Amino acid sequence: MKLVLALMWLLHWLPLSILGRLGEAVGSLLFKLIKSRRHITLTNLRLCMPQLSEEERVAIAKRHFQVYVRSVLERSILWWASERRLRKLIQVEPAVPMDIITAGPTILLCPHFVSLDVAGIALSLESPVCSIYTEQRNKVFDEALRKGRLRFNKIKLFSRAEGIKPIIRAMREPTPFFMLPDMDFGPKDAEFVPFFGIKAATLTAAPRIAAATKAKVIPVIATILPNYQGWKVVFHPPWENYPGEDMVDATRFMNSFIEKEIMKAPAEYFWAHRRFKTRPEGEASVY
Repeated sequence: MKLVLALMWLLHWLPLSILGRLGEAVGSLLFKLIKSRRHITLTNLRLCMPQLSEEERVAIAKRHFQVYVRSVLERSILWWASERRLRKLIQVEPAVPMDIITAGPTILLCPHFVSLDVAGIALSLESPVCSIYTEQRNKVFDEALRKGRLRFNKIKLFSRAEGIKPIIRAMREPTPFFMLPDMDFGPKDAEFVPFFGIKAATLTAAPRIAAATKAKVIPVIATILPNYQGWKVVFHPPWENYPGEDMVDATRFMNSFIEKEIMKAPAEYFWAHRRFKTRPEGEASVY
């Protein structure tokens, strides 16, 4: 792993146009070689986009592998490039909403697009931030990842095992909570709500924390700019009257929003994740 990290450090000196093309070439190769992840990706796309032809879904899946591997290599820029270079490559629209962030508790809701780490860097360049962190199995990579994410401002990473109390305390300082809301962590603290019409175990943490802290919820979407120009990070307006009284309805609203954003850049969502691995009782695995 130390050799891999050394190679990544060397890669960060490359122009993004070369690094991006390299990642896409490796992704095309892995699409052919990693049958298990290709199967998961295509299964997700068949479930979520039945209106497309198989040929169209395969094209999205292949592109997903390309941009996913590209995002892994581009982490080298996020971890080691200068602040000046990062600001040049990251296009923020309209701007990091510091007026809202400093006014009170805020949740920055960032779905699993492949460039989500770019959104984290864009935020940390301007503001302290807290987030939940899953420890990596490889200690060397774990340390590198932590250092990469802790480069700017005052970043607080809390272990998932610590629960939600440290996050709520940090939010009340106020430190914005950078939250990744849309992976399948099993049935605990989740509800089966539709995701592209398929029942998906979805964490209700976002609306519950918003209700407990009276936080504003601001969606953040990071995508790739064309022609290897960098990345775009969009801070959406805060959701009005969210979450309301019904946490399940609020979770359903969140999924519906994510669906709409996915359709703007379908290949860039994290389809290689087993989003539907947890099934309602009695239902067979879709994979």
